[in-house]
Amino acid sequence: MKELHISAEPRINDRIRVPEVRLVGPNGEQVGIVRVEDALRLAAEADLDLVEVAPQAKPPVAKLMDYGKFKYEAAMKARESRKNQVNTVIKEIKLRPKIDPHDYGTKKGHVERFLSAGDKVKVTIMFRGREQSRPELGFRLLQRLADDVQELGFVESAPKQDGRNMIMVLGPTKKKAEARAEGRRRREKAQAEQTASAEA
Repeated sequence: MKELHISAEPRINDRIRVPEVRLVGPNGEQVGIVRVEDALRLAAEADLDLVEVAPQAKPPVAKLMDYGKFKYEAAMKARESRKNQVNTVIKEIKLRPKIDPHDYGTKKGHVERFLSAGDKVKVTIMFRGREQSRPELGFRLLQRLADDVQELGFVESAPKQDGRNMIMVLGPTKKKAEARAEGRRRREKAQAEQTASAEA
């Protein structure tokens, strides 16, 4: 029975236990099929490692490379792609169907702030008692809110009844990364203006 080599790390140098490999040079050039001893000798002469890149191939493909540098660059790439993944946060705002104008203005302000920061907003209308028999009140309120903030967000999931509540999700028109960059630009501009007025 063949031993299964399960490892995320490729085999390198004298851990490659095959009679011959298809060798790829340091710049990606095809060297051809060579005995593994010769490939190891070439690697040593070039001060590089012999790294098995396709163990399933027949014969396995091995490449001459600086393995330490290769691992470092791969780790940097992985870190960079993680950094660029921006997590979208869902903020929640709760309203009552019979909300007074002042409260509505305050809540709308929160929704605008969240959307302009690139976050999604889940708007929940809470019905109590008899209000449950008037879902159109909640629906109209959600429509009004969506219209009021349409510059900053769009209706990602339309209002729908969920037990005693009615829920709508608003998505930001601007991506989180763009919103961050814009916020940074605004802060820098404000600082520059402060500095200029302080010097004047």
